[in-house]
Amino acid sequence: MKKFFGFVIKEFRHIFRDKRTMLILFGMPVIQLLLFGYAIRNEINEVKIAILDRSNDYQSQQLIDKLISSDYFILVVRLNSDREIEDIFRSGRVKEVIVIEPQFTGRMLREGEGHIQIIADASDPNMAQMMIAYTSSIVQEYQIPLNRLRTLPLTVVPEIKMRYNPEMKSVYFFVPGIIVILLTLICALMTSITITREKELGTMEVLLASPLKPIQIITGKVIPYVFLSLINTTSILIIARYVFHVPFAGSYVLFYAEALLFIVTALSLGILISTVSRTQQIAMMISLAGLMLPMIMLSGFVFPVASMPWPLQWLSDIVPAKWFLTIVKGIMLKGVGFGYLWKETLILVGMTLFLLTLSAKKFKIRLE
Repeated sequence: MKKFFGFVIKEFRHIFRDKRTMLILFGMPVIQLLLFGYAIRNEINEVKIAILDRSNDYQSQQLIDKLISSDYFILVVRLNSDREIEDIFRSGRVKEVIVIEPQFTGRMLREGEGHIQIIADASDPNMAQMMIAYTSSIVQEYQIPLNRLRTLPLTVVPEIKMRYNPEMKSVYFFVPGIIVILLTLICALMTSITITREKELGTMEVLLASPLKPIQIITGKVIPYVFLSLINTTSILIIARYVFHVPFAGSYVLFYAEALLFIVTALSLGILISTVSRTQQIAMMISLAGLMLPMIMLSGFVFPVASMPWPLQWLSDIVPAKWFLTIVKGIMLKGVGFGYLWKETLILVGMTLFLLTLSAKKFKIRLE
C-alpha cells in the first residue's frame, strides 16, 4: 500500500510539473465559465440604430428620447431620406432603423393614432426578433402617459419590416456561421495536428534533411487543405442555394477571394499552434478549447457581440472569425461589394501577416 501511495504522489507531482496540463485543468474551466457567463445573453444591450424622423415635432422627439434613454439602443445617426436606409444597413453600422411618419403629432390628435416603421436587419433572425420586441415594448410605454387624461386613447401603430431575411429563416443565419467554422476546423485544426504529428513521430527532421526548404515543407503540407477548404465551401454554397434556398446576392469572385484570405489566416493559426505543441493531443486541445470555443462564442455567430460586456467586445476584435463572418453575411445576404468590406478585409490582412511572421519565426526556432 505504501508503494501505491508513493505512485499516486508521483502522479500528482508529474501533473503539477506540466504547465500545459495545469493550464488545461484549472485555466480552461475558469475561461469557459467566464465566456459562457458573460457571452450567453438572451437580452440585447446598446444596439446601434438610426432614425428617420419625417415629422420633427414635439411628440416624435419625445418618442426618440424614450428609445435612446434606455440602455437597449444607441442612436448612431439621424437619416434625412429613404435612400439612406439601404446604405446604412449595407454598411453594417446599424441593426435597426425607425421611421416616423410626417405630421406624427397632428395625425395622432386628429385620428387618434400615429404610425412608425420599424426596419430590422434580419440576417440574424433571433437578434431581429429581440430588437422588434424591445422597440415595441418601449413604444407601448411611451403611450401610457399620453392617455392618462384622455377619454379616447392615442395609439402608435408600428409597421414591422425585416431586411435581408423577410421570412425569418434560421438557415440564413446558420449557413455563414457554418462556413466560418468549417474553414477554421479544416485549416487550423488539421494543419496543427498534421505538422505536430510529423514532429511527434520524428519524421520532421527527415524532411528537413531533404533538399526542400522549411518554407517549402510547410507550404506543401497546407496546400491540400486550401483546396479541400474551397471544395467544402463550394459544396455548402450549393446545398444552401438549391436545398435550403438561401440567396447569394453578392459577387462570387469577391466571396472566394475573401474566403481564400481567411483560409490563409486559419492556416497561419494552425502553424502557430503546431510550434507550441509537442504532441497531437496538445495541438487538438489548444485548437478545440482555445480556438474553436472563442470563435463560436465571440464571433457573433450565436450570440450578439453588442450585448456582451466591453472586455469581451474588445476580445472579440482579435478573433479573425468575427471579421470574416461579417464579410460572408455582407456578400451573401446583403450583396455588398468591397467598398463596404474594405475595413474587415484590411483587418484580416493585418492579422494574417502578423500570424505568418510569428509562425515562421517560432517554427524556425523550434526546429533548428
